[in-house]
Amino acid sequence: MLTIAADGLLVGRGRAIAAGPLDFALAAGEGLVVTGPNGSGKSTMLRTLAGLLPALGGTIAVSGGLAGDGEPVGSIAEIAHYVGHRNAMKPGISVGRNLDFWRATLDLAGTPVPNEAALLALGLPDLTAVPFGYLSAGQQRRSSLARLLVAPRDIWILDEPTAALDAESQALFGRLMQRHLETGGLIIAATHQPLGLEHARRLDLSRSDLRESRPAGPGVNVSDDELVEAEGWL
Repeated sequence: MLTIAADGLLVGRGRAIAAGPLDFALAAGEGLVVTGPNGSGKSTMLRTLAGLLPALGGTIAVSGGLAGDGEPVGSIAEIAHYVGHRNAMKPGISVGRNLDFWRATLDLAGTPVPNEAALLALGLPDLTAVPFGYLSAGQQRRSSLARLLVAPRDIWILDEPTAALDAESQALFGRLMQRHLETGGLIIAATHQPLGLEHARRLDLSRSDLRESRPAGPGVNVSDDELVEAEGWL
């Protein structure tokens, strides 16, 4: 069974701790909703789990999954989708070509969904031939979320996934998340608004033991520019 466990996890940038120590454990079919005020470390935590930032302390362990080469998974990033504040879609090329990129680039855990069907599942018509940059903000967010379906992976790491979505679209995506859990997936999501995951565990970073940034040993200095480069267009 696929599991994730964090033990005494400290997250931050450079040597400055943003949140922690954090302890949680999840198994296949479970979700974790991360809450807290702005600046409490939600995004930093998700970026650390996704492998974009180094942990400043503690451990993150994943077991029970298989990487694309059939070997036991060694890190969450090998089998996870990370959806950040950016849509991770190139504005000058079509929606279809963007989704094709994700399908071709990632090692997949399940059967890919055709582009048209994935867009329909997000409540969109067939926009595969339309340049991504021509879409409205809500359409851009929904078509970017379609990559979760065209390139299926076991773990979804989602940072404010329903930003720019109306109430109907939020409910639709909530049903897709629930279906992912019911089929054995895992979801870790940070949000300021309800996601429809009523049975998910909760982690409130406003209750983190470390409420102010402070040094955490030698660490690895990561500037904002370096972080943007690491994320690419995520």
